[in-house]
Amino acid sequence: MTSYGDAPASGCTPFEEELMNAMNRFANSTEAPEFDAPQIVRRTRRRRTAGIAAVAAALILGGGGTALATSVVGGDAEPTASSTATQNDATTMLYGTPGGVIIPIDFGGWNIDSAKTYMQKTQTKVGTVTKKAVKGCKPTSVIGVSPHAPKTVQNGDTVNFTVCAG
Repeated sequence: MTSYGDAPASGCTPFEEELMNAMNRFANSTEAPEFDAPQIVRRTRRRRTAGIAAVAAALILGGGGTALATSVVGGDAEPTASSTATQNDATTMLYGTPGGVIIPIDFGGWNIDSAKTYMQKTQTKVGTVTKKAVKGCKPTSVIGVSPHAPKTVQNGDTVNFTVCAG
């Protein structure tokens, strides 16, 4: 430490000068933090890829069912046991194609307009559309189909829908 009797050339008090020296010693003695930039970039890309995959899966589950069901109508593919076991019977219509293939179509959550458009493609008739108040459902979304699985619907049959009133 310096004596307090002499005035320093910098114009600072001895305490200020010692404080500056201590801070400089500390700043010069510590190591700079190391960042693993490639690791950070990989983690960011992985998270972005996972997010995109989640959005794609939601789109496939939400709207892709319509495209998949439309592409199978008229085809010779048999529905698998796992596809029929995971569907809700109250909203699932079993459509029997002219070739004898039975295709399960789950209308659960579909907008009634989309369901009507699909019914035209399968050459079935839309019967009555009943509104029912149910909590937690989107208005005009299908919450019931009649006749539903295990009954099979053929060309020309009439199908009644129950939709959410909101």
